[in-house]
Amino acid sequence: MKRIYLVPTVLMSCVSLTFAQKKESDTIKSDDKLKDIEEIVMVGYGSQKKSDVTGSVGTVKSEDFNKGLVANVGQLLQGKIAGVNVANVSGEPGANQNIIIRGVGSLRSGTTPLYVIDGFVVDNSNVGVANNPMNFINPQDIESINVLKDASAAAIYGARGANGVIVITTKKGKKGRTQMNLSSNLTISKLANKMNVFSADEFRKQVTAMGAKLDDMGGNTDWQDELTRTAISNTVNFSASGATDTSNYYAALGYENQEGILYNSNLRRYSGRINISQKAFDGRVNIDFNLNGSRTENNRPSVTSMVSTMLTLNPTYPAYTNGEPTTVFSNGAFNPLIRQEIYKDFTANNRILANISPSVEIIKGLTYKLNLGIDYSTADRVIQNTPHAVPLEIGTLNLNYYSNNNTLVENTLTYKFKVNSHDFNVMAGQSYQRLYLVARSWDYSGFPNNGIEPQYQIGAANKNNTTSSSIANKNELQSWFGRINYDFNDKYLFTATLRADGSSKFGENNRYGFFPSLAAGWNISKESFLSSVKEISNLKLRVSWGKTGNQEIPSKMTKRSYKSASDGSGQATYPLNDSSNYPVGVYLVRTDNPDLQWEVTTQTNIGLDFGIFNNRLTGTVDFFKKVSDNILLEINPVDPIEPAPTMWKNIPNMKINNTGWELSLNYNSEPTKAFTYSIGANAAFIKNEVKDSPYRVISTGEAQGPGTTNAVINGYINGQPIGTFYVKEFLGLNANGTNIFRDVDGDGIITDNDRIAAGSALPDFTYNIYLKAAYKNFDLGLNFNGVAGNMIYNNTASTLFTRGRLGLSQNTTDAATQFPNESTNNTNVISTRYLEKGDFLRLNNATLGYSLNPKVLGIGEHIRNIRFSLTAQNLFVITKYSGFDPEINTGLSQGGIQSFGIDYSTYPKARSFVFGVNVAF
Repeated sequence: MKRIYLVPTVLMSCVSLTFAQKKESDTIKSDDKLKDIEEIVMVGYGSQKKSDVTGSVGTVKSEDFNKGLVANVGQLLQGKIAGVNVANVSGEPGANQNIIIRGVGSLRSGTTPLYVIDGFVVDNSNVGVANNPMNFINPQDIESINVLKDASAAAIYGARGANGVIVITTKKGKKGRTQMNLSSNLTISKLANKMNVFSADEFRKQVTAMGAKLDDMGGNTDWQDELTRTAISNTVNFSASGATDTSNYYAALGYENQEGILYNSNLRRYSGRINISQKAFDGRVNIDFNLNGSRTENNRPSVTSMVSTMLTLNPTYPAYTNGEPTTVFSNGAFNPLIRQEIYKDFTANNRILANISPSVEIIKGLTYKLNLGIDYSTADRVIQNTPHAVPLEIGTLNLNYYSNNNTLVENTLTYKFKVNSHDFNVMAGQSYQRLYLVARSWDYSGFPNNGIEPQYQIGAANKNNTTSSSIANKNELQSWFGRINYDFNDKYLFTATLRADGSSKFGENNRYGFFPSLAAGWNISKESFLSSVKEISNLKLRVSWGKTGNQEIPSKMTKRSYKSASDGSGQATYPLNDSSNYPVGVYLVRTDNPDLQWEVTTQTNIGLDFGIFNNRLTGTVDFFKKVSDNILLEINPVDPIEPAPTMWKNIPNMKINNTGWELSLNYNSEPTKAFTYSIGANAAFIKNEVKDSPYRVISTGEAQGPGTTNAVINGYINGQPIGTFYVKEFLGLNANGTNIFRDVDGDGIITDNDRIAAGSALPDFTYNIYLKAAYKNFDLGLNFNGVAGNMIYNNTASTLFTRGRLGLSQNTTDAATQFPNESTNNTNVISTRYLEKGDFLRLNNATLGYSLNPKVLGIGEHIRNIRFSLTAQNLFVITKYSGFDPEINTGLSQGGIQSFGIDYSTYPKARSFVFGVNVAF
């Protein structure tokens, strides 16, 4: 792609935070009635008064974040904003989350929103970590999070705004004396919910009752107890900040060591941050500098194997013999206590995110801003099995190296002026972003059993088994954008945005996409006909329309690629003579498609913001319709002579629709009373539907386990929601103890044509309830979250809890004995038998705090506040789901398409108690 740099070339970020602070001091009024609506909200490339915002933007400030053992942004946000469904899909420390903003609207890009940190657009596509890539930023450094939900708010980010945008603002210094904070937390975590597998005595009884041969070693072992632990985690954070009329600073150091409830599972993070802002020339020159450095170290067990083992291993096998782990079980199985000692999966990730943003007010109201930044990440991952003699385990080693370099250069001009009652804010900008990824992998096996870990004796491996691979991708994105905000008399608001994005992922003839948006707002409460209605503090109507895009396809898909027949495939040799030594040729492995275009999401939104009784009761109601079309998909070509097995194309006419309502309510008590409280709730109703798909089913999830591997469980089905389970309907067992399924097509035989749409993995209703209360020096916070209307396919049960496994002396739950006449040879066909309701209500977070006045201890001159807190996380869950936890999704994908609602023996969740102390100097 041809690069265009404006001088001085630079990265474009939010309109200067120093300006935002100045603007805030200019506009925020002391009247409590107006305090909430005059709040400053960070939006794309700028900030606005909340009363001036025309798009749908959700805001959470640091004082309202979820408390406790929190490793990343998603955990801070869970349950806080209507229409933003954050699912903690695993109990692993720092695990990934599904963050779905207003429904799933794409095949390829999953649900991940775009993250913008202090104006820097972050790319997390591949940074080499197996857990959440956002673990690199310390949650203690975050001041506020704004979620841009509709297209009017997100269209300024154009090509990558289809899944919504999360704008993160980190902390700055505040005027007054220097502030220092020291906080420390100690966390105790245990398995929240044990699976009800058979005890040793129950197991003996059940196996004997079915007439199977009992493999009994005389033990009485609860393998869930043996393979989980009481995890101890701790965090320490220190920060110092301050500000004058011309400068402010924030500096912080953090350390976190989070243990998982499975052995060899922990996340350790070291972080440091410096934020500096400086003004000069009477405030006409501003410079913002942000630097974040972190190192995260992650140990991971072999989760699926370990969880499956703890659920199915024979409970009569003794875990220990003579005080040492039992070496060999009677069936030759590996003792998992030994397995966990010889297995290692360790990743070390170093990441630096830095940007500098100088701005100059050229003339009154006209400001040029340059924002230059870099996000550099490297990761080393080691996966190994150390050799073991009895049982025999040959040593294996897999080494991985990743380097991801993200450079962003942006320039903006902003002109603010006022003509009588007409306020204008006009912004134009240019952006250039380059992403450069290098990844390499090496595999070794056949190590000697000499007590040395494979990673420290690579040269001793059997060289005949050594393989390697590598990739290198460079992608560029070049953009031009502009926005006009118009305000007449603080009553009538108008916003227009246009962004043009050019991506190197697309061909020359379709490189650029254009993403416009329009929005209008009406501050009805400022009209004269409502001036006498004192009960109404705020009433604003918002209407918006806009387009956002998606470019998340693999690199180089518009370019052909060949391989040589010398790679051993034998696909391109030429028998030109009678010799057996045929000349080597080449064959096509990737078909080019220069006609690939952007996937586009069009969204319409109508919203109403209100506040009554002096803003004691506030709320928001939104209706939206989001339609994604020009869907990008990797397909199998119809042409039988197509030279490559797959190719990428836009699916004509296919659409993904999300239509829904969002509601938020919050009530605050009288602030002058000794006892104060606030109670709130939010909810979202979303209908998702796939329209005009030319395919019977596009798989999003396949089964795992003996007899079912690669069988389709759910996918994209025309006329149904995403993640619809496409399975046979289980009716019971016949006289022979084998499955009976409904013959849907009536042809007398059961085939794949008899599958039905049996519900979706996506909830159609999500809700959250929260309560905050304070009395004198005590405070209490409760946060509930829940979902309804979704189904879960229990792949763990269909694979592990079968009568056939029980007959082989493997442990199960009573699901295996549900039908006494079931044959041990009955197959675990993918069907509604293993489909369960996923509804739940969880007390996600409960915090009790006490603030001690330092003056009582005679240290008030040096210490401003001491706060003690106790936080309980995942205190209880109300659900009918029979697995570890109903909030599941391991993040697996099929052909690059994310799976939904399938329980693949997920890392179980913990119940945690966090003891914290914070000292403010």
